[in-house]
Amino acid sequence: MDSEVFQRDKHVAFLEMMYQLLPHHYQTQEINRLTLAYFVVSGLDLLAALDRIDKDAVADWVLSLQAHPRNKAEVNNGQFYGFCGSRTSQFPPEDDNGASNPSVSNLASTYCALAILKIIGYDLSSIDSKSISMSMRNLQQPDGSFMPIHTGAETDLRFVYCAAAICHMLGNWSGMDKEKAKEYILNCQSYDGGFGLTPGAESHGGAIYCGITSLRLMGFLEEDILSKNASSSMVNVPLLLVWCLQRQAADGGFQGRPNKPSDTCYAFWIASVLKILGGHKLMDQKALRGFLITCQSEYGGFSKFPGDLPDLYHSYYGFTAFSLLEEPGLNSLRAELGMTDLAAIGI
Repeated sequence: MDSEVFQRDKHVAFLEMMYQLLPHHYQTQEINRLTLAYFVVSGLDLLAALDRIDKDAVADWVLSLQAHPRNKAEVNNGQFYGFCGSRTSQFPPEDDNGASNPSVSNLASTYCALAILKIIGYDLSSIDSKSISMSMRNLQQPDGSFMPIHTGAETDLRFVYCAAAICHMLGNWSGMDKEKAKEYILNCQSYDGGFGLTPGAESHGGAIYCGITSLRLMGFLEEDILSKNASSSMVNVPLLLVWCLQRQAADGGFQGRPNKPSDTCYAFWIASVLKILGGHKLMDQKALRGFLITCQSEYGGFSKFPGDLPDLYHSYYGFTAFSLLEEPGLNSLRAELGMTDLAAIGI
């Protein structure tokens, strides 16, 4: 039946539409335009349709969003010189009176920018990576966590992950204290085996992804640890595995927390963790695929819940989930980086 088929061509058309013109519903996300672009570009790469975009134009646009210090001394002025999320959050270095404007670049946008550049094959050694790495130290807190922006904001595992992914993609770990970050991550593992966004917080599927993938990127966690001596791991792997497997609900989908409805995006967040741990064969893959199909729109894309309209966020994580399920015609996913294996190794 067509209703049970992964509609690749419709999904490509959906992303092409988003590439050309975002619907008005995304106006409130203007400040996160770079993140939306990441969903489009990485999604097309997963669907083996990266030829639908102008890579040179994409690279020029992304690079135009990087914040640069006016001189070397400014790298140590407490600000972060990464990438801004959109043109609306980008200000000239000086105002009309000659006074300096602060950089409002942030970790999440910088991760998305570097990921896009890596996906389209841009040589990251050509960008001003030194300013990114050196100024990123200004965002790490004494407990090892990271703020997303130098002006202050919440500190949690999301931004530890962004920092780790940035350092990994740049091949330069001078921007973070890995030992402090490791301790912060370990302090976020809860009594039930999961991880909260902060120490003592409720376990959450997205937080688990950020914690486990950060440890993996930093080299503290082996891949497929279940096939090795898990008892020697710094993470309580058996308890974590049970928590993740228990999040697969009766409808086949994954919930982000206990007693929550299944949601398309957690098919990525939790299945990715299971993949990294080596436990993905323990989940019911047929049931998961069945749930995802119920969230597939007839117009292309995926919705959060069955019957809802598709959106770019859940569409992208629907594609990643199908890649993890080894859907024919999709490129394989490097779960810890959120991009295809080919992009991750630079092919």
